[in-house]
Amino acid sequence: MSLVNLPNLREMLDLISRDRNLPKAAVQSALQEALLKGYERYRRTRDLNNPSFNEEDYFSNFEVELSPDEGGFRVLATKMIVEQVTSPDHEIALAEVIEVVPDAQLGDTVVLDVTPNEGEFNSRMAAIQTKQVLNQKLREHQRRLIQEEFQDLEGTVLQARMVRFERGSVIMAVSSGFGRPEVEAELPRKEQLPNDNYRVNATYRVYLKQVQEGPHKGAQLVVSRADAGLVVYLFANEVPEIEDDVVRIIAVAREANPPSRTVGPRTKIAVDTLERDVDPVGACIGSRGSRIQAVVNELRGEKIDVIRWSPDPGTYIANALSPARVEDVRLMDPEGRIAHVLVPEDQLSLAIGKEGQNVRLAARLTGWKIDIKDRNKYDTAAEDERIQALIEERLANQALEAEQEPELEEDENA
Repeated sequence: MSLVNLPNLREMLDLISRDRNLPKAAVQSALQEALLKGYERYRRTRDLNNPSFNEEDYFSNFEVELSPDEGGFRVLATKMIVEQVTSPDHEIALAEVIEVVPDAQLGDTVVLDVTPNEGEFNSRMAAIQTKQVLNQKLREHQRRLIQEEFQDLEGTVLQARMVRFERGSVIMAVSSGFGRPEVEAELPRKEQLPNDNYRVNATYRVYLKQVQEGPHKGAQLVVSRADAGLVVYLFANEVPEIEDDVVRIIAVAREANPPSRTVGPRTKIAVDTLERDVDPVGACIGSRGSRIQAVVNELRGEKIDVIRWSPDPGTYIANALSPARVEDVRLMDPEGRIAHVLVPEDQLSLAIGKEGQNVRLAARLTGWKIDIKDRNKYDTAAEDERIQALIEERLANQALEAEQEPELEEDENA
């Protein structure tokens, strides 16, 4: 059988495998695909006017066979045995095959060596295109392996090493486990912490937010330092009661990148327990604040409020507005989840927080729309009338929509 020489083929496969952290089989497969594209290009340049070449799957019966021991490759074609040949690239005459295989039958297939003359092939072969295809296929193999390796780790926390800055993003090196090779992950600007000081080779804990699919450019893994999942992990890592399911994290609201630079990062975390003799808030704070301080240090000084969850919405909302002192919580519209919180005048700014951050996080934590009111200026009767009017308006709209639905169904049936 003929052979097109590829000098130092085995060494080349080994080198690419090491440099790209790919199995040799994956590198060999990528090279075979690239060489087959080169063969297609060779054939097309030899017969530019052949309309059959425009068919997408015309060369689907061709393959490249690599031979590292011999230092080269062959091109093979699978052809069907027919009585009369109409497509020489896909068919071969029975009379021709019988000369070699006497018991051959119509409809059988044979694999033939169709490797071109080495000198002619090398001179006509689009070497640049072959190299481009090889790089593309290697990237595809890398992306597929990364996806398979990290898919199950999505939503977990990894140890990352800072590599470089790239257009506002920080490129990190992460690993799926001990002894596994590092791969690059992108930490976008919006997922960074404002107080982080990113230094080359420094290590950070990051939350694996997404394993991206598809042929897009850039890192395939997207990590975060701003996601609430990182806070959950850090508390679970520091508080044994959370790891043992004695204390449960019910909800987390985090603002790692506030809209204004004058407001610092802040998180509210609601915890609960089914054990009567366990204080869930105290367990998270630790002796002299040791546990929560470890989390704060990892998050570069981010302020964290640990509050007690309650099945009673009023109590839960009051707790969520910590450290403000709440006098009363009025659940004005339970269905619409609207609450008025009454506080003393000297607690107004604390309850609202700088640029509204405290009440904003409390609303996100509880799922209620919270209006902070000055207790001394609150007109109970007027507020009740206003809320009642809103409820009646909503009920009227719902009734109107219910009346219109049968009409719409009749129109569709017609």
